[in-house]
Amino acid sequence: MSVKIRYFAWVREKTGKAEEDLDLPAEVKTGADLIAWLKDRGPEYAEAFARPEVIRVAVNQQHVKATASLAGAREIAFFPPVTGG
Repeated sequence: MSVKIRYFAWVREKTGKAEEDLDLPAEVKTGADLIAWLKDRGPEYAEAFARPEVIRVAVNQQHVKATASLAGAREIAFFPPVTGG
């Protein structure tokens, strides 16, 4: 499955990328699976996703739980926690 992955705020800073197009392996079925797979792509990804429990996931521009299915996803985005002010 080929999808556009977008990274925001410090996730973008740590990966060094705002977005990329990736072919995901068949075993990547959820946002949590994708985070685990990305962490193995290199030290920058491991650092960006070191605390997966705080990362928010959006599939096709809709926030979802990390356990939600990625079936039919065209775009997946990752956001760190947001604070207001």
